[in-house]
Amino acid sequence: MGVLKFVTYMMFLFNVLIFIGGICLLGVGIWLVADPDGFQKIVTSNPLLSAGGYILLIIGLALSLLGFLGCFGAIRKNKPLLLLFFVLVLLFFIVELIGVILALNYQKMVKQEHFLAELQRFYKGDNASEVFSQSWNTIMIALSCCGVSGLNDFDNRSHFHDIYPSTPWPDACCRRDDPVSGKILDREECMHHTQGFTNDQGCFMTIARGLNKYISISGAISSGVLVTEVFAMFTAICLYYNFD
Repeated sequence: MGVLKFVTYMMFLFNVLIFIGGICLLGVGIWLVADPDGFQKIVTSNPLLSAGGYILLIIGLALSLLGFLGCFGAIRKNKPLLLLFFVLVLLFFIVELIGVILALNYQKMVKQEHFLAELQRFYKGDNASEVFSQSWNTIMIALSCCGVSGLNDFDNRSHFHDIYPSTPWPDACCRRDDPVSGKILDREECMHHTQGFTNDQGCFMTIARGLNKYISISGAISSGVLVTEVFAMFTAICLYYNFD
């Protein structure tokens, strides 16, 4: 009887942890969807990253409800609820395991060549109204950087060059007196590549750090939830076969 009581307490504890893990994933999902740094818009053509925030939102909410269900089943000693809990946790475990593997694989795919190809294909300049170009402009101005690897990203291989053949790079690559709302120091000097008037360094390292931050935090929380779910399934089965 003492062992059964201990397992019940452990079941309750694991479900509290699942509930907390669900809340954490929900928070990360909201953070990704809110997109504070604009990185998701930069790679909006990648369906895995674009959907990642919404997937975390759904999983986080579902795990929160699942943790509550497990706690309720353990306290009420309800065998059908425990069996339902076990099946649902098993399904979530499989889905999350696949998600963690995909996230780790995607982290290895965050390469400079991918971002450069996307920039040269979709970027339309300083006055473009679509999200991709506006996001790039915001990042280049705020971080005082230019393109993915530097000024040469806007040469004759790029869509920007097709639209503005006489402009070597966008105004967003020009130095400003203030990164947020300042004026360009001297546009003419910038376009002539005078030292001190252009941002020569690329933005890739900053973008890669931001993306890896998203993926690493999501992966770490998901891994912790996976381990907790294994113990929760074990305790649920133990209680199922011992409750009258």
